[in-house]
Amino acid sequence: MKRLVKRLIRRFGEPYSSHLGIDLESKEESEIFKWFLASFLFGKRIGEGIAAKTYRLFASKNITTPDKILATGWDGLVAVLDEGGYVRYDFSTASRLLELMESLKENYGTLANLHEHAKDSEDLEAKLQEFKGIGPTTVNIFLRELRTVWPNADPEPSSLVKVAAKVLGIDLKDFNRRSKNFVKLECALLRLGKYYCRKNRCDDCEFKVECKKVQE
Repeated sequence: MKRLVKRLIRRFGEPYSSHLGIDLESKEESEIFKWFLASFLFGKRIGEGIAAKTYRLFASKNITTPDKILATGWDGLVAVLDEGGYVRYDFSTASRLLELMESLKENYGTLANLHEHAKDSEDLEAKLQEFKGIGPTTVNIFLRELRTVWPNADPEPSSLVKVAAKVLGIDLKDFNRRSKNFVKLECALLRLGKYYCRKNRCDDCEFKVECKKVQE
């Protein structure tokens, strides 16, 4: 099992934040906010590649703080979103972003303050979902990679993660959910579940042998 987990992490385990050049290990507000912005984009019903491209456009244009997003304005945000590929969702996403930034600044000031006001992991998730445009999917994306950063960040692994773990015979209860390895394992299982399990691409999956052994 240890070999399987190591192989899985080596193949699919790079955290999404790291892939985008975001340094969550620094625990700096600026980096956490960048991941919050990226999570908001990834949480929309749009392709993963488009979301990543769009975040990188925000980063390249230095639009990665609440103040800069607000200063960019609706027209400016629509232009960035269009360039990234959010053609069908550009207007609504721009509006949601502006409203989200205003609410964050008005209610908490910073994400760090929001976290400090949370009593526990459930309360943290509830506070995040109070923002318009932030649902369970976005909250899960955002918090799963903050497990080693924020004490109250401990979301339940998503259904795709659980499905991939089950077909490989991996018991998630055997792992410390506060460890960097678990974050990487969660990311790996999510990709496996998304790219292969959900699409029934078993024959194309490099872990099909291990999967079949569990099913036998």
